[in-house]
Amino acid sequence: MSEKQMRLGALEAGGTKMVCAVVSGDGEVLDRMETPTLAPAETVPQMIEWFAARDVDALGIGAFGPTCVDPADERYGSILQTPKLAWRGYGLRAAFADALGIPVAYDTDVNVACLGEAVFGCCKGLKDAVYVTIGTGVGAGVMCAGRLLHGMLHPEAGHMLVRTRPTEEGRCVCPSHASCLEGLASGPAIAARWGKPAAELADNDEVWMLEGDYLGQMCANLVLMYSPHRIVLGGGVMHQEQLYGIVRKKTLEYLGGYIQTAELKDMESYICAPGCGGDQGILGAAELARRALA
Repeated sequence: MSEKQMRLGALEAGGTKMVCAVVSGDGEVLDRMETPTLAPAETVPQMIEWFAARDVDALGIGAFGPTCVDPADERYGSILQTPKLAWRGYGLRAAFADALGIPVAYDTDVNVACLGEAVFGCCKGLKDAVYVTIGTGVGAGVMCAGRLLHGMLHPEAGHMLVRTRPTEEGRCVCPSHASCLEGLASGPAIAARWGKPAAELADNDEVWMLEGDYLGQMCANLVLMYSPHRIVLGGGVMHQEQLYGIVRKKTLEYLGGYIQTAELKDMESYICAPGCGGDQGILGAAELARRALA
């Protein structure tokens, strides 16, 4: 079968919505469907039916977490300690594998977004990159030496601890941490801090200077931990494009001149927006499916 003839199923399983797609082997999105993320019994059967009717050769799933991505673990493909209680312990991968009878590959939603950017987007040709989504939550997908990083679970860089200003102490909305990135810089954190959603705060420079400071701390930490060749920032909060310039400046400030590389001399390329037109998640999931076939 040529890559052009492949019909690859892709599922971007988010905490708010599920995006199903059929993608050709060369990355053309042939069909798509979206549905809200309700309880598994409401959401999964309609997606299985949708894929079954479209004769896909393999399926790749990128799922919200925490989730098990270790094929050697009996929980592989299951959702773990999510605050979405109906999904805790749910075997998402197994549900599709059992019903469709095709190869089903599985990873986190942010890892497949990182893979999509590495194969089709702004990280094409790079073997070390980080993709971060800043929206309802904050999550990071990490590629090191051409491989998606898992480790003992998977990176949860969205919950890295950051330094707060004295006026911001006690404002973290994360139930697990007193000063983590997600609890201070996610969409819900912005709304809790300022009383309005991010989209209604576009002209408030104070909002974005604070947000850019937190994200600059994050990017500096990512540089120091993973030494990526590029950092991609996506998600709904990054629709405020003025953030990119602030984050680049703050990243360099927090690095303090300690890291000197050619990449950091071109910060507009180094910290950038996604390059897949919003399809990085489903393209990465399709790439998982292609690799499962291979």
